[in-house]
Amino acid sequence: MSDAQNSAPAGPADGDPAGGGADRRADAVAALAEAIRVVGQQPGAGADGPATARTDPEAGPGPAGAGAGAVRADEQREQALRAAAEVLTAGGAPADFAGAAVAEFGEGAAEQLRSDPWAVLALPGVRPEQADGFARGLLGAQAGPGDQRRARALVPWLLEQAALRGHSAVEIGEVASGLERLGLPEPAASLQEVVVDGLVMPFQDELTGPEARTAATGRGDADEDDEPPTRTLLALERLALAEESLADGLVRLMSTFVPAEDPDDEPDDEPTGEATGEEPAEPEHAEPERAEPEHAEPEHAEPGGSDPEGARAESADTPAAGEPVEGEPADDAAPQDVVGREGEGGQADDAGQAPASPGPAAWEAAAAAAPSSSAAALIRAVAGSALVTHTGGESSRAEAAAVLSGAQRLGLRAWAATWTDQGRRSLTALLPEGAGGVATLAELLAGKAGPGRAGDGTLALDLLLVLDAPLLDAELAATLLESLADGTRLVLSGDPGQLWSAGPGRFFADLLAAKACPAVASRTPDFGPIGELVSGIGIGELQPVDAPDKEVVILTAKDGAEAVHRAVQLLTDSIPRALGIPVEEVVLLTPGHGGGAGTRALNTAAKARLNPGPGRFGGFDPGDRVVHSPAPGVCHPGRVLDGDARGLHLELSDGTRATVPPAEAARLRHGWALTVHQAVGRRWPGVVVVLPDDAAAGLTRQWVYTAFGRAERHLSVVHAAGPALAQAVAERPAGPRTTRLRAILAENTEPAY
Repeated sequence: MSDAQNSAPAGPADGDPAGGGADRRADAVAALAEAIRVVGQQPGAGADGPATARTDPEAGPGPAGAGAGAVRADEQREQALRAAAEVLTAGGAPADFAGAAVAEFGEGAAEQLRSDPWAVLALPGVRPEQADGFARGLLGAQAGPGDQRRARALVPWLLEQAALRGHSAVEIGEVASGLERLGLPEPAASLQEVVVDGLVMPFQDELTGPEARTAATGRGDADEDDEPPTRTLLALERLALAEESLADGLVRLMSTFVPAEDPDDEPDDEPTGEATGEEPAEPEHAEPERAEPEHAEPEHAEPGGSDPEGARAESADTPAAGEPVEGEPADDAAPQDVVGREGEGGQADDAGQAPASPGPAAWEAAAAAAPSSSAAALIRAVAGSALVTHTGGESSRAEAAAVLSGAQRLGLRAWAATWTDQGRRSLTALLPEGAGGVATLAELLAGKAGPGRAGDGTLALDLLLVLDAPLLDAELAATLLESLADGTRLVLSGDPGQLWSAGPGRFFADLLAAKACPAVASRTPDFGPIGELVSGIGIGELQPVDAPDKEVVILTAKDGAEAVHRAVQLLTDSIPRALGIPVEEVVLLTPGHGGGAGTRALNTAAKARLNPGPGRFGGFDPGDRVVHSPAPGVCHPGRVLDGDARGLHLELSDGTRATVPPAEAARLRHGWALTVHQAVGRRWPGVVVVLPDDAAAGLTRQWVYTAFGRAERHLSVVHAAGPALAQAVAERPAGPRTTRLRAILAENTEPAY
């Protein structure tokens, strides 16, 4: 699937089905939505997926029991694989699917497939027509199109396909239309049975803004006393729970946050509990009032990002760490629970001391010392709020760096997380010499870097900045929120014009739209011709820019073949010769893997010029430039060193080495040319963006903005898309994604601005 498709997702039921029964179908879907409204309100409504135990309860705890259990488990797995292969072969499916079937359904995979042949649709890569053929192979004439087992398989499949396009939920009418296109005789009735069975989760969401006005106009009633219009959504259980958990985590951070107060300058004549032998009274500032305008800083939360030059503290000296946190010592105060890289991060809880708790004066002094007004505005917002969003381009990273270093100087355990190792290096370069506290998000969550975990399993920190926040999908964002303790400050920073996450959801965009927390928009522009070009694209304008040093060059091509030729010529000769940028620092970017000028065609041509060879290691040779994608949205550029029976040995861009075993070879591609989704979170000195003619319809402003913004010093555009490029920038900001997070936040929070 191309990046253009991924950035402009459509529901599973694009287009209206042919025929004259539109009114009848609309009535059926409306009746179904009303029935589902009742089902969704039942406490037991949920999604029950196949859950087969994967462990052997008979295995004992000792080494002997473990060994015997392992042997039995291996034997049982082999039997399950053989049985599944027999059923698959009987239905006309490849026996190679047996491993995937056992992984999906457990040791009872054969029985599952025999009793419900359409369950094969849950296996990776299987399409409805193939599942129908498998069912006919097992059931013969009994495998009818209206079989309810078929509906039970098709509905989750449609939702999974929508998730691949970024949707975390789908409107019920689109699902019904998708079922009709797949030949289900009574889609509305079948869909209701699937919902009642709990295979998917139904929701009723209120429409707001333009959607609500459109719905009211369509009904012909605009009476203010009427109930707000709603829509019925269906979601896979894992995605529904992820968005619910994500919203709960955001609300939890905000509701448990108590900003510290400055120490009382007046002496306290009252005897303390220690002097009288009585229990000490709880300090008055243990529950400070929240209505303090100097903490709230509403000016910083304007949608346009206004950050007025408020009165700064007369002294920029950073005071000592503030009052310790009141109450009983937390489990994470133990030194063994706080582990970090030497010299990195904020101040840990040494010797069981409570973490620092700087008051308003300390934060104001940090803001006064900030390098820019935007950085000062961000520091002031962070001082008074547990959750803050920060938007801006590449230059705005300096503001995040100012918050990180300022918080560390105040004694807080502060860390920043970036999407890539390159982002980690670039942010570290913006910090004072010797400063640390920066890791990739993957390293932080996996415990490979960062402050370590507290006794309750949460990250042992007081403040976390997450850069490249638009790249977090709903499930990853939920995992992040679950790892943060109550009251932790969280700053989510990113460029809202970039492509959204590769996975389902639009976490950052929904949070901004919900206005659930203060938002600070950077006023620091990205300079230079490339920055000027990208900034114009962000507001829907594709204008020529002055590029005296050839920072931006646009070339035309008549078709994909010519685009490939020109792009490879730029990569291998023109840019290195004319601009002095080495080939290793230039990348080709294109919308997708296939097509006349996709990554496959570009990489084939680039390899022929730069590292020709027989591809003796599964199509790769030592010296090949590659990219390893262990998971969707995660890419590690590297170079092939060698290969053997264990797999391909790579040197990755962060200097580490890795071995890709043969079983994971499909996750490795040549890396001279990448899709833009593979390139997010990284920048190169030289970038060649290829716009083939066959990708014109899928281009969006979001894609163009992200692609052009990957260039640091030079951008070449090989353009075969005709007028589609300008049309995409002006008319197609981004394909909408259907999500629930904004509606959930609207139900549980008040707008912060």
